[in-house]
Amino acid sequence: MTAPLKVGLVAGEASGDQLGAALIEALRGRRPDIRCFGVAGPRMVASGCEAWAAAEELAVMGLTEVLHHLPRLVRLRSRLIARFLKERPDVFVGIDAPEFNLGVAKRLKKKGLRTVQYVSPQVWAWRQGRVRTIGKSCDLVLCLLPFETGFYARHGVRAVFVGHPLADRIPLEIDAKGARRALRLQAGPVIALLPGSRLGEVERLGADFIAAAAWIAQRRPQAVFIAPMASTAVREVFERQRAACGGGPRIALLDGQAQTALAAADGVIVASGTATLETLLSKRPMVVAYRLGAPTAFMLRRLGLVKVPYFSQPNLLMGRYRVPEFFQEAVTGEALGAALLKEMDDPVRVNALAQEFRRIHETLRMGGADKAAAAILECAGVAA
Repeated sequence: MTAPLKVGLVAGEASGDQLGAALIEALRGRRPDIRCFGVAGPRMVASGCEAWAAAEELAVMGLTEVLHHLPRLVRLRSRLIARFLKERPDVFVGIDAPEFNLGVAKRLKKKGLRTVQYVSPQVWAWRQGRVRTIGKSCDLVLCLLPFETGFYARHGVRAVFVGHPLADRIPLEIDAKGARRALRLQAGPVIALLPGSRLGEVERLGADFIAAAAWIAQRRPQAVFIAPMASTAVREVFERQRAACGGGPRIALLDGQAQTALAAADGVIVASGTATLETLLSKRPMVVAYRLGAPTAFMLRRLGLVKVPYFSQPNLLMGRYRVPEFFQEAVTGEALGAALLKEMDDPVRVNALAQEFRRIHETLRMGGADKAAAAILECAGVAA
């Protein structure tokens, strides 16, 4: 009797949990005998992954912000490495969270395990020297964006473009009316606020997103505001920020339902990250905000670590500046609100952008989870 296929997984936060769940289902479709274990979110657990720790434990961002959590993360990593070495999975897959996963992968690879990084770090954008560490840590990198594989090829690291599972999940044609009915929204322009899935993001951006809604409401009294909350903890932070702003416009808080909110929206204010890609795939005009802790931002600027002219995924995928993006002190309620209204008030631009977003959607829509599963099984040297 053939032993079951064992896959070790470490996913970071909500976006990694989504990718991990889709990957597990695709792997099980090829190998029903699969056993998955590691760091998992609720979607991965629902897909049958044994959770040794919760994905949200890795939801830390920034260079200096990590320092506060470093002792805990080091202890967690040591425990995971020991347990993976005891279980000896056929392949280890780190899903996003590269600062954590590459350290795990490097140790496991030295002990003879096959290792895969699913979601390339933005090594092509900043701290490009990390590509050497990636090559030493991983047998394979699975890239979600088409331009990433060229960078790895130039540095002799094996990488495969697998497309993005979100592009498969989100339909090419968006049903805005159906989404509005599902959310029971009244008539009026709908603005979606997505301040992030990490607590740190929301703490840094939430107040400005609320201020942007207030700025827009003064000029568009009929505007309807919705804000999908990634977790209960995120919702609590955002509600405190709203109370501190003295009330302001009514903002309907949703438990999850980000894709429904994006489908219903006429415009979006969104934190940089996977949600910007979701907004692109929903073909909606957007304004992107990104704010790190002051020490981290200072180091990025001072040391010249950033190697790309813009940071949002839509602009990177289009290869030019088409979506307004605001970094650090440039993020203010007025700046975000004014930029979004300017986007929404230009129907020719809205239509052109939607067409360009659809073209990108089609490029990324290639059965990403199944393609990733096939590449992982090939890397593991097992039959699909």
